[in-house]
Amino acid sequence: MSRRVVNRPEVRRQRTRRSSVLAALAVTGTVLAACSSTASSTPPPSSGTATAAIPAAAFKDTTGLTSTTVRIGNVSTDFAGLFQGATVGTQAYADYVNSTGGINGRKLVVDAGDDGYNGPQNKQLTQSDVANDFALVGGFSLQDNFGGQVLAQNPSVPNVAVSLDLATAELPNSFSPQPTLNGWQTGPLDYFKTAYPEDVKHAGALIANQPSAIDKWNAEKATMEHLGYTVSYVSEFPITQSTFDANVIAMKNAGVKILFLEQMPDLYAGPVMKALAQQNFHPQVVWGASTYSSKLISLSGGPANTNGTYLEQTDSLYLGQDASQIPAIGTFLHWVQQAKPGFAADLYTLYGWLSAELFSQALKAAGPNPTRGSVLQQLRGITSFTGGNIVAPVNPAAKTPATCYIIAKVVGGNFVRVDDPPISGSTHGYRCDGTYYVPKNG
Repeated sequence: MSRRVVNRPEVRRQRTRRSSVLAALAVTGTVLAACSSTASSTPPPSSGTATAAIPAAAFKDTTGLTSTTVRIGNVSTDFAGLFQGATVGTQAYADYVNSTGGINGRKLVVDAGDDGYNGPQNKQLTQSDVANDFALVGGFSLQDNFGGQVLAQNPSVPNVAVSLDLATAELPNSFSPQPTLNGWQTGPLDYFKTAYPEDVKHAGALIANQPSAIDKWNAEKATMEHLGYTVSYVSEFPITQSTFDANVIAMKNAGVKILFLEQMPDLYAGPVMKALAQQNFHPQVVWGASTYSSKLISLSGGPANTNGTYLEQTDSLYLGQDASQIPAIGTFLHWVQQAKPGFAADLYTLYGWLSAELFSQALKAAGPNPTRGSVLQQLRGITSFTGGNIVAPVNPAAKTPATCYIIAKVVGGNFVRVDDPPISGSTHGYRCDGTYYVPKNG
């Protein structure tokens, strides 16, 4: 794996950032926060992607391109292994596509850099990529607003990634395989309302005390209330918290009957599940994309503490449970191991893989003599993307998120789909019975 590391912080500095790392974990995944001035059941139109002109110079720009290779930059946070998966996933897809001969005869070369969870370093690495690489692909960092400033000044450079910074995500040269708005899907909430009509009148949630997580929760809460839920308990927890007994006792006293932990990464959700078991308190529990991981069951204290717990997300069970029916999952997991043997794939690995796939689709369509401009033009034409049904359909060109989703349940310590249509059917296993609600004054 090609690797660039600029000004890696010394060990002492890294130790002082431990709480910052926990903060990052607490607010990643589905925590992009943006405000909308109007209420809608469908996403508002994107700001400018379809109308902003591609610079004429971009159609002559072949920076990072040779007759045999295409260099793509990836700026992620590998510090403490935080978002290492984004780099691994990007490299894995490059290895995969290169094994088939590359794109129109050119191999993808990943120019990877670790921003060390440092904003100026993120900006410096992005500037280097703009100068030396054809595009930026698959990066993931909470500091991406620094690099976004560079991308805004260089609209000829394609940026294909899951951007946490909303301004960066909305740039006309940014495209995501998993777009997100500051709202919430109605489908899963309607599902639980139908399954547990009395329980949703006593809903609870635990939210990290970080602005992005709070904003995202406010959007979910507004969607719940729009659908007739009553939230009886909400607690914001500090990012350094490791036990949740007091929270569990409080929500038990509040009469919580269904608990939503969608925004909790596994290192937080696991202790919550342990506390629920210790207090002999068993509300319905709902996990989300940020929580789904291969370590979640063990972190929760084993199958006995997790059986019956729900998972709702717009992704398939890409850690392997759906591999027999969705071939792209097997390909993804195989090449992740080729890129980094022994690495446990996670949500950020998937983001890197999908970003590289979306970029490669546009690069291939641009033909044997691509330019930055022609690739941007092709990206604007991709209105449906699923990564081979690994994820529910999104519209990268319009920057609209998925409205389809899956429902799974933990059975015997394993994730099993429940009440989903067959993967062999027309929706490829996704439930497509909801909308995307953007609350007023989000």
